Amino acid sequence: APQGEIEITLAQIWAELLGVERVGRHDHFFELGGHSLLAVQLIERLRRRSLGVEVRTLFARPVLADQAASLGSHQEVAVPANRITEQSPV
Repeated sequence: APQGEIEITLAQIWAELLGVERVGRHDHFFELGGHSLLAVQLIERLRRRSLGVEVRTLFARPVLADQAASLGSHQEVAVPANRITEQSPV
């Protein structure tokens, strides 16, 4: 079973994209039916959660636990909200 917040999040996304009921921490993305188009969708869903990853990382680390470890060490920096108001001088 997935361990930790990142593994659990990743497993949920994999399950949705791959149409499987359960994903284990030692499961392989491509052996479960993943392919390049699903990899792009996975990257987009991870970015929405501020977890950045490159396509080559997904291909190099297709096992869930390995991907999660990679994500944990490469989290994106959150960008602060724009503080410019309509009344700010142009």
